[in-house]
Amino acid sequence: MSADRQFDDAAGNATYWRDGEPVYDRGDTVCVIGAGGTGLTTIKNLREAGFGVDCYERETGVGGGWNWRHDRSPVYASTHLISSKPFTQFPDFPMPDDWPDYPHHSQVLQYFERYADHFGLREHIWFGTEVARVEPAEGTAGGPPRWDVTVKGSRGGAPRTMRYAAVVAANGHNWSPKMPEYEGLSEYRGKVIHAGQYKDAAQLRGRKVLVIGAGNSGCDIAVEAAQQAAKCWHSTRRGYWYAPKFALGRPADQVNDQILAMRLPVKVRQWLLHRTINMTVGDLTRFGLPRPEHGILEMHPLVNSQLPYYLGHGDVVAVPDVRHFESHAVVLADGRTIDPDLVVMATGYLPRFEFLEPELLSTDAAGRPRLALQMLSRTHPTLAVAGLLQPDSALFTLSHWQAVLIAQWLRVLDAAPDRAQAIYARLRTEGDRRYTQSKVTDSTRHWFEVSHFVYLKELEKTLHELEAVS
Repeated sequence: MSADRQFDDAAGNATYWRDGEPVYDRGDTVCVIGAGGTGLTTIKNLREAGFGVDCYERETGVGGGWNWRHDRSPVYASTHLISSKPFTQFPDFPMPDDWPDYPHHSQVLQYFERYADHFGLREHIWFGTEVARVEPAEGTAGGPPRWDVTVKGSRGGAPRTMRYAAVVAANGHNWSPKMPEYEGLSEYRGKVIHAGQYKDAAQLRGRKVLVIGAGNSGCDIAVEAAQQAAKCWHSTRRGYWYAPKFALGRPADQVNDQILAMRLPVKVRQWLLHRTINMTVGDLTRFGLPRPEHGILEMHPLVNSQLPYYLGHGDVVAVPDVRHFESHAVVLADGRTIDPDLVVMATGYLPRFEFLEPELLSTDAAGRPRLALQMLSRTHPTLAVAGLLQPDSALFTLSHWQAVLIAQWLRVLDAAPDRAQAIYARLRTEGDRRYTQSKVTDSTRHWFEVSHFVYLKELEKTLHELEAVS
């Protein structure tokens, strides 16, 4: 690439040139990518810390994946939260008291719209604008790296490049489907969709449905198939603990948090939760589900109160993993053959940052970003990713505190760079730490798994370090 050449216009705004194209300098402004829940709280907290913010959102409204009108939204018509209100809402903006314990997706979107309006965030968002490329700026030696961000209209238009002091990617990680490979799948004559393409129970009506995958979406779709489909099989590769949404008359996550607050040893907490699940859900292996090979709290449970009901009524038939496909049938690992005409791959999503070179996030050969504190680039201190977490509770409280930390981090990096680099060095050495008490596997589903109380403690510790400097 050619070296930058700079000139100033009549208003004193610097403009650079990169490969013959202008780069417009935005000074100390921070670029935020995405206006979902995480992007919104990032804008809000950066603004409160005194930063200018330009946010780019490829869609025409806020809400990210929770806006089911968006092309990449994984939300379907019946989607409700699997975490209750107190664990989902932002700490400084509660959900309405008269909303249910587990709001519908339309209410969650309404909540984000109210949040954006209450804090005046829309004026900082460029809707219908997609980030095409983010590159370290040339000629910025002697200070923290700056960034050239190239954007374009989501539905056409000439690209334009701006230079920013920092970049925060908040584009989510539940929109790029992970599709497994099976022998014979290309010859299968039935219909195959990913869970991200599932939108309404009408897609299941009268069909013989096989749902592959035991994530929360897979369980929800199996329940809807039990009500709408002619037949439903649910294929799971391994055993899980299935937690109810309510226990002891309260949302189950609130009961679990009370147990956490008691500071009991892990073994005692496991015993209490095991007793609770036995009293509410029972032993699901009698319905054909695999027995979990891990203890409670060693991997996040699945939250679904209805799946045991439909398993018990025979409306969902539990089956093992798929061995291979045939033209009009599916052969299971135990040798049985079933004949679905619709297969729903509830097999999860892969993180994608199309606008960033993988090395900027220290991405490994499997495609997993390796970040300091699961949010900061380990090579470029002014590049962060917010919301790249799979917590045992809701995401947005964690996203809020990540945003607070990012804002404080950027302030200290500017005001006391030597002290900031010392903190950064510590965070980088802990870059592969997993903030969880769980037995984390190497599967993509568990790449970003955290225990919310463990991760919040680490955020709090780092915030105290930064506040001591400032």
